[in-house]
Amino acid sequence: MESIKQQEQGTYAATPPAKGLLERLFKLTQHGTTVRTELAAGLTTFITMAYIIFVNPNIMADAGIDHGAAFVATCLAAAFGCLLMGLYANWPVGLAPGMGLNAFFTYTVVNTMGYSWQIALGAVFLSGVLFMILTFSRIREWLLNSIPSSLRFAMGAGVGLFLGLIGLKTAGIVVAHPATLVHIGDLTSPGPLLAAICFLMIAVLEYRRIFGGILISILTVTLVGVGLGIVKFGGVFSMPPSLAPTFMAMDITGAFDVTMVSVILAFLFVHMFDTAGTLMGVAQRANLVQEDGRIENLSKAMKADSASSVFGGVLGVPPVTSYVESAAGVAAGGRTGLTAVTVGILFIAAMFFAPLAGMIPAYATAGALIYVAMLMMGGMAHIDWKEHTETIPAIVTVIMMPLTFSVADGIALGFVTYVAMKAFTGKYKEVSLSLYALCLIFVAKFIFL
Repeated sequence: MESIKQQEQGTYAATPPAKGLLERLFKLTQHGTTVRTELAAGLTTFITMAYIIFVNPNIMADAGIDHGAAFVATCLAAAFGCLLMGLYANWPVGLAPGMGLNAFFTYTVVNTMGYSWQIALGAVFLSGVLFMILTFSRIREWLLNSIPSSLRFAMGAGVGLFLGLIGLKTAGIVVAHPATLVHIGDLTSPGPLLAAICFLMIAVLEYRRIFGGILISILTVTLVGVGLGIVKFGGVFSMPPSLAPTFMAMDITGAFDVTMVSVILAFLFVHMFDTAGTLMGVAQRANLVQEDGRIENLSKAMKADSASSVFGGVLGVPPVTSYVESAAGVAAGGRTGLTAVTVGILFIAAMFFAPLAGMIPAYATAGALIYVAMLMMGGMAHIDWKEHTETIPAIVTVIMMPLTFSVADGIALGFVTYVAMKAFTGKYKEVSLSLYALCLIFVAKFIFL
């Protein structure tokens, strides 16, 4: 009997303990990480991208959307995207409404083209559905490969320049002028001065790798505004505002208009290429690239991103996309979806800071817009500047987005220029059939619409 007991005890001792829930869900040991590391990485990612909960509602409010509803929609859409990315794809990537895409939504589709924000949300929803269809099929890879890299980088840089112009205009640093079109504003007035200070603070803090530099700068200049009496303190905590003004408010029927084709394509292309670039960059840093070059769960990550965009349209925000700021969490050790889940939970908690979000002035968020715009311009460094048939269309794309105040028109003009340059210089074989088709669509748009 004693020997039998000893044998049983030995058997039990040799049996490894059952794996915990988090280990089974996220394969922490396989990825060489721990719960503590993942939680710290999630906090890092959240703080680096938390500025969106202040910036996005301000931009949405300019389109006529209720600020409180936009704030809650931003937090919920970001939380959903992060949780889906973490639990389904097991990637350490945070998601939220896209910077640049939100500016295109408000200042081009609504304020310039004259569509209601409900129709603009319908376009967001349809572009998300198209993105999901592309993601669940081989068409995505075909389309990604058919668009030349120079135009992909130009789209990101052009959106950045467009975003920078909006930030400068919102801050009052650049103002309208009847003779010269634009002119420098009054830098001695509080708004433009504090916006410039906010931008410089962010640039310096980020260069010195200060944790949460963007968030620190936004809150600092807001407190200065409170001290100067130009910002009214409204508290910090409260129950979340109602989501009713934006929930299911998208007008899909109104978005089924031929004039909205370029808008939907602009949402789709910018979102798709931005997502692909961000995910591939994060995959390299998070050691998700396998020995044969394949990226672990890339298809699942793209599906999570596209599904989040559809859900965001239902809630009332622009396309939800993967954030490059996720690289900060990866640098802090994040390797699995537990990092993304942590970010999602923190976005849910952020809904109880509505008074603080409503208090953030436009000049504070403008400083962040200008800084993010500078970062987005970096993609131009990857273009072959010696090949004019690549650089000229790229430059047209980048320049025409802010000058036409339209991401869609900038993309259209860039694509048309690219096809024309290749066709008339004898390099027509370098242009894909899909690009020729898109060029015809854009030409027809300019002629008939």
